[in-house]
Amino acid sequence: METAPLIFSGSSNPTLTKKICEYLGLELGKADLKRFSDGEIWVKYLENIRGRDVFVVQSTHPPAENLMELLIMIDAAKRASAKRVTAVIPYFGYARQDRKDQPRVSISAKLTANLITVAGADRVITMDLHAAQIQGFFDIPFDHLYASPIFTVIFKDKLKDLVVVSPDIGGIKLARAYAKRLNASLVLIDKRRPTHNVAEVMTIIGDVKDKNVLIVDDMIDTAGTFVSAINALKANGAKDIYGAVTHPLLSGNAIEKINNAEIKELYVTDSIPLKESINTKKIFVRTASELLAEAIIRSFRNESISSLFEIDKS
Repeated sequence: METAPLIFSGSSNPTLTKKICEYLGLELGKADLKRFSDGEIWVKYLENIRGRDVFVVQSTHPPAENLMELLIMIDAAKRASAKRVTAVIPYFGYARQDRKDQPRVSISAKLTANLITVAGADRVITMDLHAAQIQGFFDIPFDHLYASPIFTVIFKDKLKDLVVVSPDIGGIKLARAYAKRLNASLVLIDKRRPTHNVAEVMTIIGDVKDKNVLIVDDMIDTAGTFVSAINALKANGAKDIYGAVTHPLLSGNAIEKINNAEIKELYVTDSIPLKESINTKKIFVRTASELLAEAIIRSFRNESISSLFEIDKS
């Protein structure tokens, strides 16, 4: 009888991990995560993991303790003689700092990759990286999943005269994958960012007049880029506007911006749990648990997971 993988959850998103375990018919692994009075993190696995395949599910969105907790859980698993430790990171934090685009700054995505590797991870599974080249920052196997199958089923037959919009040039490949799957045309918004978290829309490349629009992106943070795109699209004659964004960071007054924007519906995944204080009727959550669960079980069985790489390779 095949030994099952052991799946453990950090504290960043335990609900998602439970859904993954339910999909696979497995019990959630038992671990004790505590904080000392000064906030220092302490981890202990409460079951024998010697010689076992261990999967640690933990997104690394702020606060930084989420990343630190992942590193400590990986280290504890290696020191408990786990056969293989896979870091399942639904949202890979610090991915926006992926290059040295100005003097005297850190390439924090590379630093994060080094930390995860040195902690002892044997493999990484993540979803919709902000910058695809981050895969090359790792010297261990790296599986990059795409959330497009989660969202495209929603819009497959929902809208006519549909165009898919990338809110910036960096997301063009992702948007092309959506457009191909939805048999829709592709539109690009060329934007300029004068300072951090401030986006200024410049030019719309493509026709959106009298079209229904689906804006796709890997993340939504302050919603500045997203709402600027909505305003520009409306100004150019777009009809109903929808959104499909994988990681809902939604910091600052992002919810207020979305509530006031001319968007019908915004779909996100549960890679990051929505804050309890969020009050909006425009945001709908779709779980990524099945996609991640399939990646976990196929990795455990040493099967190909290339069929989960739902993106246009051209």
